[in-house]
Amino acid sequence: MDACDFDWNRTLREQWEFHWNHQIKSRLDGLTDDEYFWSPVPKPWSVRPRGQSTAPMHVGAGEFTIDYAFPEPVPPPFTTIAWRLGHVIVGVLAARNASHFGTPAASYETWEYARTGSEALEQLEAQLDVWLTGVRNLGESELREPVGAKEPYPELSMADLVLHIHRELIHHLSEVALLRDLYLHTRSVAFPANS
Repeated sequence: MDACDFDWNRTLREQWEFHWNHQIKSRLDGLTDDEYFWSPVPKPWSVRPRGQSTAPMHVGAGEFTIDYAFPEPVPPPFTTIAWRLGHVIVGVLAARNASHFGTPAASYETWEYARTGSEALEQLEAQLDVWLTGVRNLGESELREPVGAKEPYPELSMADLVLHIHRELIHHLSEVALLRDLYLHTRSVAFPANS
């Protein structure tokens, strides 16, 4: 294959799409509300009904808020599937979709967090669709352009950002799959997310 004919866009997308289609999507199917909020340890960070958080900070625009603190405690608290999906949906995808692909502004403070596991998966798939459509439409010159002030490392290229987002998705959604395994095998010793 001639290097000039190499499809960088397809290669970047394939990093995530293969993982999603063959390893992650089926592992998320059937996520229950109990799994969504479950924790194997006391006092996790989670997504909770407004007014029920004991975290130093909790934000969100709807009936539910997400726990956090700034600066993050050391060691950081354990996080539930609800928290991890909230992070991926908002901080990894929706904020980038707004910055780079023209969707409405999104932040942890303004997001309406999912109240159920199925609602969270719907939000995830909607944000993934926007992300992949946006990436698919980037030409090689656009992939080489610096991301600019919209990102913490403005000098890096859009291709670098795509790789970073895909690594984040693989990392965090693999954690969700592991938590589902733990739930299946250890829920008799679990702590509710509100303990």
